Amino acid sequence: MLLTDVDGVLTDGGMYYTKNGDVMKKFHARDGMGVNILLRNKIPTVIVTKEKSIIIKKWAKQMNISLVLDGIKKKEEVIDQICKKFLVKPNEIAFIGDDVNDLELMKKIGFSATPKDGIKDAIKISDYHCKLLGGSGALREIVDLIVSTQFERKNYTKYP
Repeated sequence: MLLTDVDGVLTDGGMYYTKNGDVMKKFHARDGMGVNILLRNKIPTVIVTKEKSIIIKKWAKQMNISLVLDGIKKKEEVIDQICKKFLVKPNEIAFIGDDVNDLELMKKIGFSATPKDGIKDAIKISDYHCKLLGGSGALREIVDLIVSTQFERKNYTKYP
């Protein structure tokens, strides 16, 4: 399964505000398609984020995210919950994160990745350093890597 952070991974990390003070986020369409490619291959995607945002929940629902864990301050503490819910072991989990609050989770799972613009410590400990920036398709890059290494032929054709 794949876990992902939001700000700096699914988004460019920018905080966009309207004149009324509403926060907006920009997501990359290919990341959403990546979530669905994983689903076609029976691999769930879970968002693990410190933030609580209706925007994230709406995007997650539209993109068929399996679970959103928001308001999580110590992300590494959700591993047992995820393993029980999805019947997986920590070494069967991939995670893409980019900042200090992602580091401990990155150390406790099977495969870790960070976008091209992840912080130095994330780059140092990750198993894979993306060629793409956060918010520019970094999650999709990981999806393509997972699908191409785990399956004989990429399954992009069946829709969930």
